Amino acid sequence: MTTETNPGTQTTTGADAVDEAIARGIDFDGTPIPAAKLELYQQVMALEANRQRSGVSNTMRSRIVRIGAKHIPQEELNQSLINAGFAPLKEKEIAFFYGGK
Repeated sequence: MTTETNPGTQTTTGADAVDEAIARGIDFDGTPIPAAKLELYQQVMALEANRQRSGVSNTMRSRIVRIGAKHIPQEELNQSLINAGFAPLKEKEIAFFYGGK
C-alpha cells in the first residue's frame, strides 16, 4: 500500500493521518496549528472520551455511513449495510449525506 506524503514526509492519507498531525501540532502544509484551535480540539475530545458508548456495532455503522457516503453511491451503501446485517440508511441520513448531491 502506498501513502501520500507532503514535502516534510508527513503522511496525509489513512485513518490516522489527521490524528498524527494534530499530535504534532503541524498541519499537512507544514504550518503550525494555532494553539487556540488545538486547545479547543483537545477540550472537546476529552469530553468525548468520557461519553458512555452505546455499543460497538452502533459506532461501526455510524462510521460506515459517515465515511462511506463520501465514497459510495447511496444505493450501493444502503445495500452493503443490509448485506452486512446493519440497519439500512435512514431518511435523515439520506437527506444529510446525499441530499445535496
